[in-house]
This record gives sequence, structure tokens and C-alpha cells, in this order.
Amino acid sequence: MKIAAISLGLLLLPWAAVACEAPVSVCEQTAKGSFPLIRKGQPVAVYVDSGADSAVRHAADDFQADLGRVSGNAASLITDAAKVKGPVVIIGVMGQSPVIDKLIADKKINIDNVRGQWEAYTQIVVDNPMPGVRQALVIAGSDRRGAIFGTYDLSAKIGVAPWYWWADVPVAQKPEVYVTAGAVHDQPKVKYRGFFINDEEPAFGNWAREKFGGINAKLYEHVFELNLRLKGNYLWPAMWGKAFNDDDPRNTVLADEMGVIIGTSHHEPMARAHDEWHRNKDKGVTGGKWDYNTNAANLRTFWKGGIERIQRGDGALRDNIITLGMRGDGDEAMTEGTATQLLETIVADQRKIIAEVTGKPASETPQVWALYKEVQDYYDQGMSVPDDVILLFADDNWGQIRRLPALKEQSVSAKRNGGYGVYYHFDYVGGPRNYKWLNTNQIEKTWQQMDLAYASGADQLWIVNVGDIKPMEYPLSFFMDMAWNPQAMTPEALKAYPERWAAQQFGQQYAQSVGKILTRYSQLAARRKPELMDVDIMAQYRDAGRLYYDWHDLSQRAAQTATNLPGDYSDAWYQLIGYPVEATENLYDLYWTVARNRKAADNNDAGANYLADKAEALFVKDAELSARYHMLNGGKWNHMMSQTHIGYTNWQQPDTQVMPNVKRVPYGIYHVQDLDPVSIKKPEGKGFVESNGYVSIEAEHFARKVDGRDAQWTVIPHLGRTLSSVITMPQNAAPSDPKKGMRLEYDLTLNKDADTELHIYLVPTLDTRGQGGLKFGISIDDGPVLVQSFNLIPDQPDWNKAVSDNAHVVKVPLKGLKAGVHTLKFWRIDGNVVVQKLVIDTGGLKPYYLGPQQSLMAQ
Repeated sequence: MKIAAISLGLLLLPWAAVACEAPVSVCEQTAKGSFPLIRKGQPVAVYVDSGADSAVRHAADDFQADLGRVSGNAASLITDAAKVKGPVVIIGVMGQSPVIDKLIADKKINIDNVRGQWEAYTQIVVDNPMPGVRQALVIAGSDRRGAIFGTYDLSAKIGVAPWYWWADVPVAQKPEVYVTAGAVHDQPKVKYRGFFINDEEPAFGNWAREKFGGINAKLYEHVFELNLRLKGNYLWPAMWGKAFNDDDPRNTVLADEMGVIIGTSHHEPMARAHDEWHRNKDKGVTGGKWDYNTNAANLRTFWKGGIERIQRGDGALRDNIITLGMRGDGDEAMTEGTATQLLETIVADQRKIIAEVTGKPASETPQVWALYKEVQDYYDQGMSVPDDVILLFADDNWGQIRRLPALKEQSVSAKRNGGYGVYYHFDYVGGPRNYKWLNTNQIEKTWQQMDLAYASGADQLWIVNVGDIKPMEYPLSFFMDMAWNPQAMTPEALKAYPERWAAQQFGQQYAQSVGKILTRYSQLAARRKPELMDVDIMAQYRDAGRLYYDWHDLSQRAAQTATNLPGDYSDAWYQLIGYPVEATENLYDLYWTVARNRKAADNNDAGANYLADKAEALFVKDAELSARYHMLNGGKWNHMMSQTHIGYTNWQQPDTQVMPNVKRVPYGIYHVQDLDPVSIKKPEGKGFVESNGYVSIEAEHFARKVDGRDAQWTVIPHLGRTLSSVITMPQNAAPSDPKKGMRLEYDLTLNKDADTELHIYLVPTLDTRGQGGLKFGISIDDGPVLVQSFNLIPDQPDWNKAVSDNAHVVKVPLKGLKAGVHTLKFWRIDGNVVVQKLVIDTGGLKPYYLGPQQSLMAQ
């Protein structure tokens, strides 16, 4: 029997487009050879071997419950093959399930495509699988997680979203559900895929303590299930003042029982939470200074205890990836300057401990070394890393990957045995500002960076910092879906993803409208994160009203969509869409209102008093919106939106929300009509015209493009601040020689002779190869190519501004241009140069907060 591979592109199509057509798809009508999963409201039985792995049993139990959620009636779970009657779903692992092994031996299922593969599965409809059974749907895994992912994949197909518990997404009941005949197989392209719960106070921490009594196994059971339903297999647990293995010894046992691989963060080596160093002085560790130069013996004892603790009863380690290395106490640099030799010694000693405890060579235990912040500098300067250890590169904490394998390291012959991975961020505590309140991540940006990572050979481990988990539901789903198969997440699949995800949460009827809201929200939120907004920024914008109106328009669209949704979607809607949109609109309204209040007061305008009252009401409304979130579903999510976000004055959050200062005047002329937003005309048009002393062109509006032999220009809609961005693919292609002509051409007309300046708006990116910057070329007409270079360095002023503005502007003088028609050419040299807009200033631009401002950066 021919088995079809599952295509992410196929899954991105609307559900109705594939139902009843593709092999092993789900539909609500029967067809020839279909398997009746639910008939007249009655679900089929689920069979799993009595001796099955505990992780497979967990997944089978969940699938049994999912059938009940969809059908409205309880499904039975059978563990004795002799008791199987009628149609049945069979779940098991090849080589471990007698029932599945007999089907293989009888040639009733073909496992050629999945045998021996990592976390692979096949789903197949089998006729007459065993005596007395007319038909079965078999989910066979190459290993235990393969069986798990094949099972949860079917759960999602029948309508149980991975976020059914974490976002209260309703499960629509269906009296008839059938699975079409045939077979499919699938497996992940990135070996380890997961997320990191971090920066989890006060929101996640207070929520967990109230609802579960602590950061314990009762809580983590929900976390593990979510991870697995998202087809992830790896977790860095919460770590602010917490210790996964010490807080509740059941945590690590349950993770292993459910099939989740546990790791520790970049500064917590050897299966030890850093907090344990300060809390366990009475448990056999003498403590002292966190310093390997002066306290190595105590640190080795501490680390050995960490490895011993994750052993099973038979002495083998539970599923873990051991983090190596060492940073300073409190997640700081270990020493001043480069400590390469010391770090190499530490890692060598840690590997000796691993070998001693396991009784096997260290190379047989999965390990990772996170090249985070200064540790990457050690690597760049030649630090020796054991070949079997995964090298985990990191982004700059703001979504730009700092380093990736060099071109020579991407070849099969030169690739390390341990491979490479990426540690990415959707949440961060640090400069230039914390951002941990709401999702402010564009999936288009995540795609561009992770596509570059995969193309560059970073395919062993992907992990993302998601803060409190909520409200990162949307970008986390995307990250995990892309990690499963980065090759299938093409630009076309990326474009379709918002609608696909919206359909999974709210149904196909609302998918298009909700998908558009998700995309627009993500773009507006990424322009400038809410924590980076304040009154002064609003006061500096010439077109400040546009900032507010963009959010106001989106909020109105969201409100209209919400009125059309069935009532049982209200909680999910408010969590996933309603609150983020309305709360951010309110924040912008607050800052804009205060900015106008201060201007009015300075002009002795009594309208300032009205605006002061309004601002204070908006501040109160912010708290009311959070309170509504906390009351959803009987208070299920209390504390989750308690992160402070108003009143930042530096990188660190204020302890409490701080109302911006407003001014009142005792007398004056009252001009409220001129100050209230309802009387201000919304800006019209797109603004991409030649006028007022400049020409503004969206990067995708090229007149012509010339692709290269090894790379092609590709438009990525919505990436960046405005319409879209243009990149070249494959993103890891070698640098181009301008003489070979790969370029974009833009036709434009100048009204007068002028010494001009070209402003090139780029989506921020970093030189992942460490070659001193990224290059591109600019020319006018048939003039020479002017090679430009930029090199954003984390924590430096240019980088601070670029990540704050979500744009980096390169300015190129173009003197002596004559009035008339010209052709501007943008030449590819390096990859990972992402251009979103080009503006030629002929004297009309003035210094605003972000170059030519919203009048040019408009939609």
C-alpha cells in the first residue's frame, strides 16, 4: 500500500477543501472505505496494549476523552485485544505492541517510511485487522512520541484544538465523523522542539499558586499536554525562584511518564535549577560562592546530585537534555573579559560527572551548550566544544538571531555530530525595555529568522521563551508548527497560516475575518511594543493621531467580528483577540490623550481639563479590562494579565501601574472640539506618492526584478511596519556579486534638480556569520553600485533604536540628481537583508521621531 506523506501546505487549506478527498482526512459524511469514528453520536472504542508505554497510555486516554468531547458521549478504552469488537482505533508503537506487530507481519500495514525514524507515525485505515473486527484506524508510532503525535494529530483533525484547555477554545459536537481510507505518515524535521516558561512573575506564578497550590505536577500535567498537542517534545520549566525537580519531585517523574524531554535554561547546568544553589545548603551541598575558580568541589557535588536525581529506578536517565556550561550568579556574565579556558575546563568536568553517573561515555547522553550573550563571544574566539554537544545559538532577545553556522559548516561533511539549534524570544526582561505583557511578535518575522536558521543547518533544537505561556498562544502555535516541518512552511503557507489558525480556534466561518485581525494586530503591536510607548513619544509624532486610529480601526473591526460569534466562543475570543486588541487601543488612547492634555494646558486651553478627566478614565479602564480577563470562566485565569505595563521610565518595569501626569487649568478658552479624537479627521490614503519634497516607495512595488542563479527575490506580506518586505531565498545563499545583476528596480520622477538622500528602511537583522556586517548595493540609473553596510550590535545605540522602532534606516546621499525620470536599483549582496521601504528626500523631510514618520510609514 502506498502511504502519503502529510503536507503542511495541504493542512493549511480550509478544512472543507481536503475533507473526504485526501487519505486519512476527517469529514462529516461517509465515503467508500471510510472509517466511522463517530456514528449517530456514538464514538468507536480505543484500543491500547495493557503493557504500553505510560506516555502512549496518556495520549490514548486523552484521545478517548477527545472523542467524548466531539461526540457528546463517552468512548470506551480497551486494553485486552480479545475484547475488541466492531470498529476500533488502535494506538501503539512498532516493536512494542503485539497487535501492531502482527498487522505488520500480516502485511496489513506498511511501515517502510517510518521504521527506525525519530518520532515518526503512520495513520492507516485497515480492513479486517483482526478476527471479528471489520475495520480499524491504526496509529502506529516508530517510537513512543511518534505514537503520541499521531494520536494528537487526529484529535486536532476532529476539532479538539491544542488550546482547548489553555484558551477555553470550544469543541464543536458532531454526530457523524468519518476518516477517509488510505494511509499517511509524518515525522518532524527539527529533532527537539519546545518552549521555555520564563519571566513568570507575577502573572503565571500567582495564577499557578492560586489554582494548583504551587508550581507542581498538577500544573505541569497541563503544560506537558499542551506541549505534546503542539507536537513539541522539549521543555525548559519555569525558573524565577523555582526548581522543577525540587519544588515537586513528581514533576520530573510525570514528564518522563508523559514523554516530555526536560532541559534547563542557558544558565542552569546539569539538571539543576539555579535557585537550588541558594536553597539547598542543608541537603548535602555546602554552598559557598558560585565561582568555579574558588569553589569547584562544591559545584561538582551540586551538579552530580542533579544528574543522579533524574535517574529512573533502573539507573538510566529520564528523558533529559543536559545543559552544560556556566554563567554568573543571577544570569550574568561569569567573569569580566573572555573566560574561554575556564569554561572549557568546566564543561570537561561536567562531562566527567555525566559519564560517572550514567556509566556510559558522555557522548551517549544528549547535551546542549547555549551560546547566550557573552558565551557566543567565547565561541567566536575559538572556544572548543565537544562534537556531540548541541550548539544552541541565540537571538538578541528581540527576535534577531545573532549567529548561525558558517557556510562551510553547513555542508554534510563539515557538520557537527551534535548539530545546532536556536534559542528564540517572544518575551524578555532586559534592555532597552522589558516586554512581557502581551504578544508583540509578528509570525512573519519569526518565519524569516527561523527559515534562515533551518536553511543554515540549525535543525537539531528549537526552543522559544514564551513568558507566561499566555498570551503567546498564536506565535507559539506558529513556532511549533514550523519546527515540525520548516520546509513546508513556505511563504505561501505563511500567508495562509493566520486563517488556518483562526479556523482551528473559531471555525471556518470566521477564519478569514479573524485571521486578518490577527495579522493586523501583530503588525501594529510589533511596530513599537507597548512597554516602549509613553506620552513623550506620542507628543513627538507629527501624525500621532494616526497611531491611535490604527488601533481604533482594528478595535472596531474586532468588536464587529465578536458580535457575530456564537456565545460559547466569548471566553476564547477575549483571551486570544478581544483583550489584546482593546487593551492596546486603550493604552494608545491614554498616551495620546495625555499628550494633548499637556499641550492644551500649556496653551491655557480649558479643554485640558476634559482631556485630563478622559485620561484618568482610560487609566481606570485598563484595570477594568484586566479584571474582566481575570473573571473569565469563573476566574480560571486570575492573575494572568497582572503584568505592569504603564509607567516605564527605564528598562525595568515599575512595581505598579503609574498614571501619567496630567495638567489642569483654572481658566482659558475651551477648544474641546479641536482636541477630542472624534473631531479629528482620520488620515486618508496610503501616502505612497511623490509630494512635499520626497518620494516614498514600498519595497514590493518594484518595476522590475532580476533574480540570481542561486537566489530569488521574494515578497513577504505584512513583514515590518507597513505593507510588506522583500527578501531573497534561499536565505542562506552565498553572497552575490553585483556584477551578476541580482537587483530590484524602481522607476521614479523628480520634480526638480536636487541633492537627495535615500532612506532605506530595513527590518532589523544581524550579521549571523560574524563577518563585520551585512551588505547591499544602491545605484541610480546606469551609475556605479554604491556598496552599503550595516552592523547592528546588541546593546549598542543603533541596535537599541532599531529594535525599539522595529526598523533600521540606512541613509545614502545621492547628489546632483536632475529633474525627470530615474531608476533606483537595490542590489543583493548578502542574504538576511530585509528591505521594507525606500524614501528619497529632496528636501521635504524633517527630523521626526522615526525618520519620515507615519506619513511615510503609513499603510
